Amino acid sequence: MFPDLTPLDPQQRELLQKGLGSLRPEQLVWLSGYLSGRASSYLPENAQGILPTGAPTSDMLQAGEAFSAGSGISAAALAAVPAAGVAAGVAAAVAKPIELLLLYGTESGNSEELADKLGKTVKKKGFKPTVKNMSDLSPADLKKHENILTLISTWGDGEPPESATAFYEGFMKDDLDLKGVNFSVLSLGDTSYEKFCQTGKDFDARFEALGATRIADRVDCDVDFDDSFDAWSTDVITKLDELKPAAASGIAAPTSADTGFAYAAEPVAPAFDKSKPFPAEVIANTNLNGTGSAKETIHLELSLEGSGLIYEVGDALGVVPENAENVVSDFLAASELNGEDKVEVKKIGEVSLMEALTKHLDITALSRKVVQGYQELTQSKTLSDLLLEDRKADFKNFLFGRQIVDLFGVEPFTGSAQELVNILRKLPPRLYSIASSLKAHPDEVHLTVAAVRYETFGKERKGVASTYLSDDSKVGEKVSVYVHKNKNFRLPEDSNKPIIMVGPGTGIAPFRAFVEERAETEAQGNSWLFFGDQRYSYDFLYQLEWQDHLSNGDLTKLDVAFSRDQPQKVYVQDRMSEKGAELWDWIENQGAYFYVCGDADRMAGDVHNTLINIAQEHGGKSEADAIAYFDALKKDKRYQRDVY
Repeated sequence: MFPDLTPLDPQQRELLQKGLGSLRPEQLVWLSGYLSGRASSYLPENAQGILPTGAPTSDMLQAGEAFSAGSGISAAALAAVPAAGVAAGVAAAVAKPIELLLLYGTESGNSEELADKLGKTVKKKGFKPTVKNMSDLSPADLKKHENILTLISTWGDGEPPESATAFYEGFMKDDLDLKGVNFSVLSLGDTSYEKFCQTGKDFDARFEALGATRIADRVDCDVDFDDSFDAWSTDVITKLDELKPAAASGIAAPTSADTGFAYAAEPVAPAFDKSKPFPAEVIANTNLNGTGSAKETIHLELSLEGSGLIYEVGDALGVVPENAENVVSDFLAASELNGEDKVEVKKIGEVSLMEALTKHLDITALSRKVVQGYQELTQSKTLSDLLLEDRKADFKNFLFGRQIVDLFGVEPFTGSAQELVNILRKLPPRLYSIASSLKAHPDEVHLTVAAVRYETFGKERKGVASTYLSDDSKVGEKVSVYVHKNKNFRLPEDSNKPIIMVGPGTGIAPFRAFVEERAETEAQGNSWLFFGDQRYSYDFLYQLEWQDHLSNGDLTKLDVAFSRDQPQKVYVQDRMSEKGAELWDWIENQGAYFYVCGDADRMAGDVHNTLINIAQEHGGKSEADAIAYFDALKKDKRYQRDVY
């Protein structure tokens, strides 16, 4: 409590004590200056000397000793507070915090997550950040900002994320003057693709070409991006600190140790996340395809009991896989290394080579970076020639269908286990669209996974994560998982709005979750599902569930396309064309939200082109107007895609 020497009544002292105890250091500094300025307005013109300045007087020290007995603050420090507080408070109030635009472009949410994380960090350091999705800005808006930090993912082989495509195309062609703008770029990508982080490289070069000043070098991140992000953000913050006004930089905000007050703690981080995944028990593993199908689609149910993990429909589940036993044994045999040898794995420590290859390292995805590392170890003339700049086409052909194990056949490996480990990247997690509603299945999460199996160069190959889930994740086993938020794939906030869902194959997963969610919340909006696969008899995923939803009214309409059941193949986009007039009415007149999930290479593009055609045929639009119409729907979040 404040001592009785203060000119405050007991109730005022109690209120002040409670209020000050909740303030952060920078708030206390500002408040001291504000109150000093406010007090000066009540003093007569000849009374400027009443406010204490300079060194503390004996009276001030005496008053300070009385208060310090109960506060833990030294009398000298307390007596000096008015003078120091006025100077610091005025400087803090006058010096405008440096504003930062944290601009992100994302497909799966990683760039957005990092932008939010960076925003919280720089805010604590006295900056004023604004986090914006590229889909919410135009390139011309950049001229309004002096400091721009861009975090951009690469989608596919060097392409920008879908939500950032319009911004990217405009930025690359618009004639902007960005002189006086400071910038830096963080690029996210995957070294298994030839055009690794190309979108980030394009942004970096374009900022410079438009006259902006690079304050920190671009950093290109692989799928394991945490360390690279930390290094880049540290460098950026250091450079930004140099831009702060000298007057403000000399002010040190008081800490809780200086004042004796306790400040609000940071929110408690979830117990399980990407850095610490939850070991979820498998409670169901079922093949959804019938006997005779050419496909193998697994419905997997995992228990989240005790994890504290919460997801929304539209989110993805991160799965941390392991390499299959036969894949590891083939790798060891081809390399002629001993699985019992000890190796050091970054962030893990010393483990056996067998454990490193099974649990921690990517031993399948062949990339230019891995080939370069292997060539340096083996001095292979064949690989050296393939890596030449003028043989990019030959190198691309070489990579197609091959895995890392195939390098041992090009040039035998004679180095150590540690040398080989050093050129391999961390085994990345895989993201799967969640196929369940938490409201319908408390403490559970469901996935729909297509097991990938094929043969190339006389060797049987299989997808790392898909076959880990289908073959090795039996009931009772544990799978390491975490929730990956996807804010760009959400049901309408207004549950009365109709929704149209297009999800062939495993693209059906999030729509199973959507319909379950709407059933649980008794949403009144109509819903229309387009589903497609190869054969009705074998591949109608969740058929009984859809029939139940139709009979219960949870699903309004269902149109299916089974491509192999007739001589001429029929796909979901064909069914859309057949129902074009009604589909256009749902979108244009009823305000329906349109969703697509599944293959990005062909299906998503075909569906989009079909929408353009429908808008022309049934909406009377020109091709250019139809394209602009659906671009606007994307911006309004009424056209959302989760494609891979």
